[in-house]
Amino acid sequence: MSDNNSSTAKSYLDSAIAQGQSALGSLTGSTGDKTEAAARSDQAAAEKEASHTVGKLGPLNVSPSGGVSMDDPNRSEGSWNQTVGSAKESLGGLVGSEALKKEGSQQNAEGKGQEAQGQLSDFGSGVQDRVKGAAGGMVAGITGDREKEEEMRRIHDDAKTKQRSAEADIQKQAEA
Repeated sequence: MSDNNSSTAKSYLDSAIAQGQSALGSLTGSTGDKTEAAARSDQAAAEKEASHTVGKLGPLNVSPSGGVSMDDPNRSEGSWNQTVGSAKESLGGLVGSEALKKEGSQQNAEGKGQEAQGQLSDFGSGVQDRVKGAAGGMVAGITGDREKEEEMRRIHDDAKTKQRSAEADIQKQAEA
């Protein structure tokens, strides 16, 4: 929805055009077409990467499109519970307290669940609000309501930021 050229859809379109241009260059033997295709392919990859980039400062998320979102409180609280739980586990091991180790392990597990609940909430509301923003923006564009169209673009971009932030955190945990 945003006009900053970091759209995933635009990156796919540019990638497809690059492949066609490369094929044409191969058929005609044109090194110019091949070079231009390679540059467009690189640009498409950069656009896709930019469309998935989210800057994060604590619970605040910002995207290149200008979208801003706050994490669901369960994400931060769950992460904190994991940290405290791990500390209790370590301290329990250090001082030989099985009860403290068990309490820490339980708090850590509960924190993981709580964080996951927050991530799923952010992901789901992000997808839902992106659809709302995209559909509302199309309707506003058709009716010529530029103010409403801009409001829907902001809703879309903020929701995309929320969704991408949750996706990034889920991906990090899957890789760990």
